[in-house]
Amino acid sequence: MTDVDIEIKVKELRKSFKNLEVLKGVDFEVRRGEIFALLGSNGAGKTTIIKSSPRC
Repeated sequence: MTDVDIEIKVKELRKSFKNLEVLKGVDFEVRRGEIFALLGSNGAGKTTIIKSSPRC
């Protein structure tokens, strides 16, 4: 995989609310043409990841 193939790249994503760190170093890459699903239980941080990602 080359950087040209990567459509979305998230590296070391961190998010805090006041003194509570809720995301701690999230990494993932999505290649052009891939189907990507973000799965997890309620409160796992899925919405926070999407809203905090630079491309959204």
